[in-house]
Amino acid sequence: MSIINFDLEINRKGTASLKWDLTEERYGEKDLLPMWVADMDFASPVEIVEALTKRAAHPVYGYTAPTEAVYNSAINWMKNKHNWEIQKEWITFSAGVVSGFTTAILAYSEPGDKVLIQTPVYTPFFDSVKSNDRVLVENQLKYEDNTLKIDFDLLESQLQDDVKLFLLCSPHNPGGMVWTREDLQKIGELCVKYNVVIISDEIHADLCLPGFTHYPIASLSEDISNVTVTLMAPSKTFNVAGIQASLIICENKKLQQKLNQKQHQLAFHGLNLFALEVITASYDHCNYWLEEAVQYIQKNVETVQKFVEEELPHIKMIAPEASYLIWLDCRALGLSDQELKQQLIQKGKIAVSPGVSYGKGGEGFIRLNVGCTHATVIEGLKRLKLALT
Repeated sequence: MSIINFDLEINRKGTASLKWDLTEERYGEKDLLPMWVADMDFASPVEIVEALTKRAAHPVYGYTAPTEAVYNSAINWMKNKHNWEIQKEWITFSAGVVSGFTTAILAYSEPGDKVLIQTPVYTPFFDSVKSNDRVLVENQLKYEDNTLKIDFDLLESQLQDDVKLFLLCSPHNPGGMVWTREDLQKIGELCVKYNVVIISDEIHADLCLPGFTHYPIASLSEDISNVTVTLMAPSKTFNVAGIQASLIICENKKLQQKLNQKQHQLAFHGLNLFALEVITASYDHCNYWLEEAVQYIQKNVETVQKFVEEELPHIKMIAPEASYLIWLDCRALGLSDQELKQQLIQKGKIAVSPGVSYGKGGEGFIRLNVGCTHATVIEGLKRLKLALT
């Protein structure tokens, strides 16, 4: 029996919420139901709220540094949640995963160097590569059997063509795939073979849905770990993205030294005092909350699956294996991406993430966020039907 009321509707308007307060500015219409940006509408665990409240009650907010407790929380979480034994010396803290992988790109490559990504993929991947004058290499995923798969022949041909970095999204966003151990092993072995550094964004790792297991790519072998920099965070897991806390985990001392040097060069390193509280509270005390959240998200996913099959037969859904983001194939509707966007906004009054923004292979798709109450999901589906039929 659930002890957490995930059905509770929480009014987030007026809280400087990107999702709820800036939707009109982003989409150009009033009264849209926001089911786009990847945060959840659920209250964070009470243990996190209490830890932040207690720290805020202390009237001095001076400089802070990570304690042994913070490191131990991260180490224990990785071991218990992902069967990955890491050491304190491997951990560097960062304000966020995006700033973390951008810093890594700067640390391990030079302007003009090639960075490989797998499209369609999380949009900041493009920005971090292009805005820092690196050359983008796109390894487009194959859409087969209603899921996205890796074209390993293409991948190997690209990696051997002087690629310096592989920016991996694992689990995948927006597709929702949890890469198999075999897939990750192949990726790792190819990167070892061609001396390519893997920067692995694993921010959705904790949110695997029932029946699926996430494998940190660095945990697969000593050789793969030696070329891998892993980024994780409690932000998606416990809905605390606004606190800005993440971890960069790297066993290779030379790679970690380069990363730390770049962080200090940019004068952008360390965590704020509330981030320290969030890491310890969430990783030490909130796994029970996560387990219930995952079950609730799975119920939302099943609701969308049933609705799409019965009410929107021209749309295909890639059932997510992790997280609360659903990738919907709308290509059979015969609409351009602009027409699809306009019908959703003007006819359906719903704001979703357009698939075309995720690069090649995203055309004709949309990404739907179901990290919300079941009632909101039902309302969103009604609006989708209104827009697309």
